[in-house]
Amino acid sequence: MKFLDQCKTYIKSGAGGVGCLSFRREKCVEFGGPDGGNGGRGGHIIIEAIEGLNTLIDYRYKQHFKAPRGMHGMGQNRSGAKGDDIIMQVPIGTQIFDENNDILLADLTKAGQTVLMLEGGKGGRGNTSFKTSVNQAPRQTTQGGPAEEMWIWMQLKLMADTGLVGLPNAGKSTFLSAASRAKPKIADYPFTTLKPQLGVVYVDNKEFVIADIPGLIEGAHEGLGLGDRFLGHIERCATILHVIDATGDDVVEAYKTIRHELSEYGQGLTEKKEIIAINKIDALDDDLIKMLTEELRSTTSSPIMPISGFTGAGVKEMLRALLMNVSKVRSTETRQSNLRDLDVDESREDNVAAETWSPV
Repeated sequence: MKFLDQCKTYIKSGAGGVGCLSFRREKCVEFGGPDGGNGGRGGHIIIEAIEGLNTLIDYRYKQHFKAPRGMHGMGQNRSGAKGDDIIMQVPIGTQIFDENNDILLADLTKAGQTVLMLEGGKGGRGNTSFKTSVNQAPRQTTQGGPAEEMWIWMQLKLMADTGLVGLPNAGKSTFLSAASRAKPKIADYPFTTLKPQLGVVYVDNKEFVIADIPGLIEGAHEGLGLGDRFLGHIERCATILHVIDATGDDVVEAYKTIRHELSEYGQGLTEKKEIIAINKIDALDDDLIKMLTEELRSTTSSPIMPISGFTGAGVKEMLRALLMNVSKVRSTETRQSNLRDLDVDESREDNVAAETWSPV
């Protein structure tokens, strides 16, 4: 399946049906009176996040979504049927932006989460609803509510716990295949990975998700190589695994290059917990591995662990370290979320108390 993480879509809700102007006329019925029904409501445009999707490819070939309008009211007090709602299903982690792609309208981060993007027009009133004691034969009706329309941008940011970053051919895909059941393409040329890959890791009877993105090069924030457009997929990660090729020319310079690109991208990526993996140690001796580790320790205070994605050496220990970081960050996020919810509930109680209190 082709990977697509950004698309522009046109959406339009349904207009409301027109109210009916009608009077009851039947044989042997002396006083008929008005019997015009109301129009039906137009269809809504709803966006829902569901499990099992990891791409927006469904919206690549169909870019216009128009909900049907409500049916008009009819005689005999028959109301028009409402228009069917259109429910657009998207992957978890999809963000909705306005037409200019600069204002965030919705962020769907949980399965089953929905957002009403456009509301269908209200149905018009038939003449029956205008009947009063002084106006028993009204000829007044109303039109249905107008439809709403807009262009939106949808951007997907994959929901993962750990993000893999590094230069091309650092061995990120090899590590992902060794740590999970994911089967990314692995080859000995740059930019083998052309799209983000997800893998589910099981360690110590627990699981978390790792996201592998295409490699970065110097100047990626300016569009060089594949650029930094895929960095958005690790914005939601709890921790970052920085993979460095131990057989490269300069491990310190490789580390600084990636950190510079993360800093230029922003969005708090440089503030996330980080673990550094010196990969491909199967090609080095112990003394050289120790020397490379000491060189990196003089540059960063982040934990440094030697591994080999090819032989599996150190992979289990690395996964346990990543799981520990993920657990700490997620528990902190949950605690902060609970505190925010508590503050909201307390403010609601205060408002209710202020509304119900009255001076004696």
